[in-house]
Amino acid sequence: MQEVKNKAEERMKKSIGALEDDFNLLRTGRASAALFDKIRVEYYGSPTPLNQLANISIPEARLIVIQPFDRNAIGEIEKAIQSSELGLNPNNDGKVIRIAIPPLNEERRKELVKQAKNQAENARVSIRNIRRDVNDQIKNGDFTEDEQKKGTDDIQKLTDKYVEKIGEILKSKEQEIMEV
Repeated sequence: MQEVKNKAEERMKKSIGALEDDFNLLRTGRASAALFDKIRVEYYGSPTPLNQLANISIPEARLIVIQPFDRNAIGEIEKAIQSSELGLNPNNDGKVIRIAIPPLNEERRKELVKQAKNQAENARVSIRNIRRDVNDQIKNGDFTEDEQKKGTDDIQKLTDKYVEKIGEILKSKEQEIMEV
C-alpha cells in the first residue's frame, strides 16, 4: 500500500513541477532568464538550447543581456528570439544582445492571469486523475476492506495537499503578473 502512495505522490510532484515550468514561461513585467528555457537556436545544423550557447544575465529588473560564447552565433540567437512567441525585440551590438522587457498593460496582465488560471486548473485535473487512477489500483488490488478505506482516505489527503499547493503557486504568480 505504501508503495502505491509513494508512486502517487511522485506523480503529483511531477504535475506541480510541470505547472511551475509553465508559469516560468509566462512573461511578466520583470526580466527572467527562465523565459528562454524553451528557445532553440540553429547552431551548426542542430537545434541547441539558448542557455548552452550564451550567458544570460539580468543586470536590471527590465533588462536581459545575452552574451554568446561564440560571437558567430549572435545572428542565429537573435533570429531565434524574434521568431519565438515571447514578443521581444532583441538589440544586437555585435558582442551582446540586449532585450528590454516592456511593462505590461492592464489588458495583457488580465490575459496572462487568465492563462495562469487555466494552467493551474489543468494541473488540478491532472492531480485528480492521479487520485482516480490510484483509487482504482487500491480497489482492484488485494487489500482488505479496511486497507482500501485507509488507502483512499490517504490518497484524498494527498490530493487535497497538492491542490492547495497549486492554489498557492497560482496566487503567487497572479501577484507577480499584476504588480506594476
